[in-house]
Amino acid sequence: MLTIILGLLLSAAVLAATPSENNTLLVNYLSGDFQLDPAHSYTTTEAQIYSAVYEGLVSPHPLTLEPLPAAASHWVISSDGLTYTFFLRPEGKYWNGETVTAWDFSDAWFRLLDPDEDAEYSFMLDIIEGAYDYRSGNLTDKTEVGIKVITPLVLEIKLKEAAEYFLKVLCHHSFSPVNPLNIEEGKWKEGTSAVGNGPFYLYSKTDELAVFKKNILYWDSKKVKLSEIHLQFSNDAEANTAGFNNGEIHWAPTGVYIAELERAENLVTNPLFGTTYFYFTTHDAALADPDVRRGLSLILPWDRIRSPQNFFLPSSSLVPSIPGYRDVEGIEERDMRQALQLLHKAGYTKGSGIGTIKIRIPESRDSMYIAATMKQEWEKFLDIDVEIKVYPSGEYFDSLKESGYSMGTTSWIGDYADPLTFLQMWTAESNLNDSGFNDPIYDNLLKEAVKEKDTEARYKLMAEAEKLLLAGALVLPVENYPAFNAVNTDILHGWYPNVLDIHPFKYMYLLKPKLPNGVVEQPSADTLHLIKY
Repeated sequence: MLTIILGLLLSAAVLAATPSENNTLLVNYLSGDFQLDPAHSYTTTEAQIYSAVYEGLVSPHPLTLEPLPAAASHWVISSDGLTYTFFLRPEGKYWNGETVTAWDFSDAWFRLLDPDEDAEYSFMLDIIEGAYDYRSGNLTDKTEVGIKVITPLVLEIKLKEAAEYFLKVLCHHSFSPVNPLNIEEGKWKEGTSAVGNGPFYLYSKTDELAVFKKNILYWDSKKVKLSEIHLQFSNDAEANTAGFNNGEIHWAPTGVYIAELERAENLVTNPLFGTTYFYFTTHDAALADPDVRRGLSLILPWDRIRSPQNFFLPSSSLVPSIPGYRDVEGIEERDMRQALQLLHKAGYTKGSGIGTIKIRIPESRDSMYIAATMKQEWEKFLDIDVEIKVYPSGEYFDSLKESGYSMGTTSWIGDYADPLTFLQMWTAESNLNDSGFNDPIYDNLLKEAVKEKDTEARYKLMAEAEKLLLAGALVLPVENYPAFNAVNTDILHGWYPNVLDIHPFKYMYLLKPKLPNGVVEQPSADTLHLIKY
């Protein structure tokens, strides 16, 4: 309902406004670096930036997220659902004038699957025939992988199993084409060396500001209204809030004081397909035991950790609510008796022998509150020590790829609107499985779910897999959180709320706000000159 109302308000505003003379969009993000290699993108900030620089075979609708024709003008799906044939646009160009070809997609995807590349999202292509064997090093012959270039503008993909969600997967920015020049130079952080096929290109970049300019060679450039996008990276919330309130900043996903926004309607809140959670790593023998993990988790005061005073939508479920999918609840309350019994049964009476639990968290008030509560409770009731290490936001995700810690935390937004995007990352084959979790029963449940054509039966299998994760306390959900964006909706249009909180820059444009009754805009110097003479 919120989406419909906002859509109506946006439509009404368009009728009441006129095009802005200034076509430069200003967006604020918290300080942090980004790179332009689709094979190694991990953050939501990069996902947003890639909507400007790159375009895959399909792209998401800005509101519904349904796949739309993009670099491919159309496609044909075989009757058995196993073969997809994509037809690329002859007018598809990179900003340097080179034509986007099927070879660019094929080369980019094989680079993604290269075992030496260790690309984070390569496992999402495992549904393609031979893809898993290739990326695991068991297959070296590319002709045995279901990625075939039929002509320079025709790409054929063969799947292992029919997968109704496959086009949604291809909306992900990791599967964008990569110009050969990018691979040759490998300077993904130096902006202008990254040749993209999207509606904009990166013109300049400093630690404080990234400037993107319109790609006039983009196949749909006539519909792109913005001339430039300026991404400001600033942690000065006071200055950012003032800039937003006076209309200089058009959109702020982060870095402003929500309570100090002058107009309540400029705070756009909507349900998000995202979850904040803590997780255990399983590299140590003790934490590889689900009884130990569950025992430790049952010590904790979940009513305090998930207090509504701290979180908008506290939850014990990993997968956020989605129509047709049964909510699976995890640990919701303390059970001291069962906790001590499980630890004793596993051979760690009162936690003795588990060793020091090392928790890594980013600079975050909520993360520190939860980690400090864990430390306090475990050290109070068990014979163990707990260490907390805080990392700057820009370094935190890289730290999770390194060993030497017991617990981490993250806020995960689904890559597409399907439970699989929250569950597949915990399989032994996933490059995103930082926990080291390896359970053949869990993996088989998801493999069966991928094969299943009936949605209800498919969801049931995935719910069983989620139940296994939560019962074994590998993942400890905290909140299914909403999205908060400060958006100057009277100026910025073509920005729509959606459950993945990804907003393609292509559709955005600026309008002059309608002046209040009785207020007249001051004529420009040119207009006054014409009136005088």
